[in-house]
Amino acid sequence: MPNPRLAARYAKSVLDLSVSENQLEIVLKDMQLLRSLVSQNRDLELLLLSPIVKGDKKKAILDEILKGNISELTSKFLALMIAKGREKYLPEIATAFQNQYNDLKQIQVVTVTTAVAMDEQVRDTVNQKIATLTPGKTIEIKAIVNPEIIGGFIIEMDDKLYDASVRTELYNIKKQFSKNDYIANI
Repeated sequence: MPNPRLAARYAKSVLDLSVSENQLEIVLKDMQLLRSLVSQNRDLELLLLSPIVKGDKKKAILDEILKGNISELTSKFLALMIAKGREKYLPEIATAFQNQYNDLKQIQVVTVTTAVAMDEQVRDTVNQKIATLTPGKTIEIKAIVNPEIIGGFIIEMDDKLYDASVRTELYNIKKQFSKNDYIANI
């Protein structure tokens, strides 16, 4: 069960500690590695979620997987999470860490979904338009190709969604035709 408050608190603690230890970029890479490992490996995810496997076994397995690939600070943090029985929240904490890092560094992540891959000119145009909406922030575009939207684009930024896809326009037209008041009143 997701626990965003817990994830945000632990992520904030690790972020503050990594800033004070001057290891922010290193810990960021460690968290990205941890998140990608768990998302790509279902067995590792199930291991972290398992109440049957003891904490020392989980720690040994994680140490073996991550040996030499993470910093000492991150290794100690993982050991603390396992000791407290919070290892199932590690992927969520890693995501919260990435979000807090983006806030700290004034990075705006924007997801742009298109029917075909964007070329550099389109990417630059989107980047410039979004930069005018979020002055002072660095824009990071996450491009997704989804042929199901037929054409146009969908932009997701923070809690906002701008859908200018052909699929949505066709759906809206279909809805208007099915809700024709003139025919219903006859």
